[in-house]
Amino acid sequence: MSAEPTNPAASHSASGSPAAVSSAAATPSQHRAVLAVDVTEVPAAERPQSGPIAVLPQPEQQFVDAVRAGGGTVADPSPETRGVVWLSYREAAGLADLLEKNPQIGWVQLPYAGVDAFADILAAEARPGLLWTSAKGAYAQPVAEHALALTLALLRVLPKRVVARTWATEQEGRSLYGLKVVIIGAGGIALELIRLLEPFGCDITIVRRSPDAVPGAARTVTVEGLGSVLPEADVVVVAAALTGGTRGLLGRDELAAMKSTAYLVNIARGGLVDTDALVDALASGEIAGAGLDVTDPEPLPDGHPLWDEPRCLITPHQADTPEMTAPLLAERIRLNTRAFLDDGRFVGLVDPAAGY
Repeated sequence: MSAEPTNPAASHSASGSPAAVSSAAATPSQHRAVLAVDVTEVPAAERPQSGPIAVLPQPEQQFVDAVRAGGGTVADPSPETRGVVWLSYREAAGLADLLEKNPQIGWVQLPYAGVDAFADILAAEARPGLLWTSAKGAYAQPVAEHALALTLALLRVLPKRVVARTWATEQEGRSLYGLKVVIIGAGGIALELIRLLEPFGCDITIVRRSPDAVPGAARTVTVEGLGSVLPEADVVVVAAALTGGTRGLLGRDELAAMKSTAYLVNIARGGLVDTDALVDALASGEIAGAGLDVTDPEPLPDGHPLWDEPRCLITPHQADTPEMTAPLLAERIRLNTRAFLDDGRFVGLVDPAAGY
């Protein structure tokens, strides 16, 4: 399970494409990609035929340069095209049309960690010889940083403080040090958040599909054990991929299992949380508050009850801005272009059946 927009884990420009930024706008090494998360060496016999790569739907220069830096040749779609870097989350239909007209394409690089917008295409094009890669893990640092910011803001009662117009006399606020944190998901964002939480001495539990231990976490439980760890959590962070199996993962029963002093933070996908159940849990005081960078529906409509909930802090799916993500995506494109043309070491390989 991971995350990274509708993630990724992820911000996009008004057109739905990752905005290319100039070298002056992006600070080199500001963030690094968490490469160790998902590197898969595809055997030579299973690799797609190499050839020209199309960068679409708009070939922003930074990403064209990344293909070339990986040793690739950028060209408009033609019968010779063998790979495509697709830069738009919102224009999934255009990718479907491209693949239908060009069945010879063997590799597709998607722009974000979350691939739910392409679920229908992944299912329709699940054929031997077509490899899909995403940006999962690439944006882990900025998104984990945002999860930490939301967590600290909630614990320090900042949603209340930021709108205050008089000096408060009631003492409120909690420290993050030593708290019990449950992180749902075990991808790059989760790993980076574990690293960021280390100085706070938190007791961390990871919830994931597999029982395999995660470095830095005190314990790992499977999704089936989610209900057993929620009652003791002080903070629950949602950092999982949205699939058919995880939609509504946190519903009324799960929110009811949380302590009244616990906080929910979602930086993955809004659909992982039952919005109506969350509205009711906040209004009744069933949980102490929520920090949301993602919502369902999204964008969250004006007048929605969550906007008026004083214990809810909402950011507009901007855990990672284009200035943060463009250099990281460019590096992912460079690495996967090299894998496509040479060493077969793909980063962020997507499992069409699993949906991430």
